[in-house]
Amino acid sequence: MPEGDTIYRTARTVQKAIGGKVVTAFETGLAKLAAVNDESPIVGRTVERVEARGKWCLIFFSGDLILVTHMLMSGSWHIYRVGERWKLPRRMMRVVVRASEASVFPTHARKDAHEWATQSSGAFEAVLFNAQIAEFHTARSLERSSQVSKLGPDVLSEGFSVEGGVRALRERAASHPEDEIGVVLLNQRVMAGLGNVYKSEVAFAAGVNPFRAMRTITEREMEALVEAAQRYMTANVAVGTSEQMVTYTGPRRTTRAMDHGARMWVYRRQGEECRRCGAAILMRKQGAQVRSTYWCPVCQP
Repeated sequence: MPEGDTIYRTARTVQKAIGGKVVTAFETGLAKLAAVNDESPIVGRTVERVEARGKWCLIFFSGDLILVTHMLMSGSWHIYRVGERWKLPRRMMRVVVRASEASVFPTHARKDAHEWATQSSGAFEAVLFNAQIAEFHTARSLERSSQVSKLGPDVLSEGFSVEGGVRALRERAASHPEDEIGVVLLNQRVMAGLGNVYKSEVAFAAGVNPFRAMRTITEREMEALVEAAQRYMTANVAVGTSEQMVTYTGPRRTTRAMDHGARMWVYRRQGEECRRCGAAILMRKQGAQVRSTYWCPVCQP
């Protein structure tokens, strides 16, 4: 499942491609989205902005309409120039949003959008493949009935702070003292964005055994966990110097090593030597979702 840093980079790229532009074509194979489009056409609306919230990607259209998507295990947004060949087959397509500059959008666009957009060199299309969750919301329905409104503080949001993250962990410890910290780090209602890779890496960085109960986690350890989460995720969404649109910036890494094989401290390194102490890395399934958790028994006693 894509983690918060992947969705953040995706939203940033979709924003760069179609943000601020007018929709010239909309296509979907999902009945619920098609019904909304029939009643309130997407063509002619402006893409006001694209945001990531935890593992959710939100596209805001003018006229109070929001496309909310979650990638789950296999979904992905792709960006193409109009007419460019897709890298995945059409049968996997769920949504296509084609857009171009408002300044050159013709008054007859609703009728001839496809032909016009194909001829426009500045036109891009954002294509959603394989996502199992794609819904339209208004601002009110998003607040009332979606999972997005229930998210905890987003580790990659501008307003996120270590203090806020620690507060969220502290509140969870008070309400669910027996929860294991590895499970809590995956709980999007506590902090949004962390996934299974970061869960293990963050716990290692903080020197905290991921199977410890929340009631045993000290304030200082909470600070170390949140600080590592923010540092690692921020480093993995850093903007390069290129002006090109990039949806993939290379393998996620938490170490400073440039070697591809040395990019993680513990994740997927079961039986290998710890990079700090030399002990064998362990792995055990954890939580109701039975997710793999990796840790060093010496560095994280």
